[in-house]
Amino acid sequence: MKKPLLLALFAALSLPAMGSTYDDLIDAARKGDTGAVSALIAKGASVDTTDINGNTLLMLAARDGHDRLVDYLIRQRAKLDARNAAGDTALRLAAYMGRQKVVEHLVAAGAKINNPGWTPLAYAAFAGHTEIVRALLKAGAEVNAPSENGTTPLIAAARNGHLAIVDLLLASKADPNRKLESGETAIDVALKNGNTDIAERLRKAGGNSGRSVTIEVR
Repeated sequence: MKKPLLLALFAALSLPAMGSTYDDLIDAARKGDTGAVSALIAKGASVDTTDINGNTLLMLAARDGHDRLVDYLIRQRAKLDARNAAGDTALRLAAYMGRQKVVEHLVAAGAKINNPGWTPLAYAAFAGHTEIVRALLKAGAEVNAPSENGTTPLIAAARNGHLAIVDLLLASKADPNRKLESGETAIDVALKNGNTDIAERLRKAGGNSGRSVTIEVR
């Protein structure tokens, strides 16, 4: 049998095994099975393997709160700031899902806290995770960092009615007059969503509506 044919046959026979390893690795990461993940990586699987949505093993573990696996993957030098198809990082996913221990592991390992677009702080503020907001601020998160449409952590918290987080952000010098691309401020967003207590708190902090008022002259 000629050498090229032998190589082709070997490759064809290896495909099912490779596919099985990939499926097992992704499944183990989702379940937080550190032993299975480490065994497969020891056999040559990449620590930065991704699922069909671009989620790395670290993202899958971070999203679902598997802090032991997160710690293992960090020690294996997994890419901390890789992004999935939606543009999210492991830290963003952990902050949004309220995985405080994971957030602490990632921050301590040097994951980027401030990045373009929705930051981990904005995700935590949006989802109402007060202690994660506190931890990210302590770690140096930019309190007024805007998303693509201008959403700041304060606007995100005001939208979803998280008064304790609004207070925490204001105490950290969040600007209540930052505007969305629509021209709305945190007060406008709070009122639109029925959060009148937050709107009042923002007014006391010097916040104003960003909506222009048209006066009809007769």
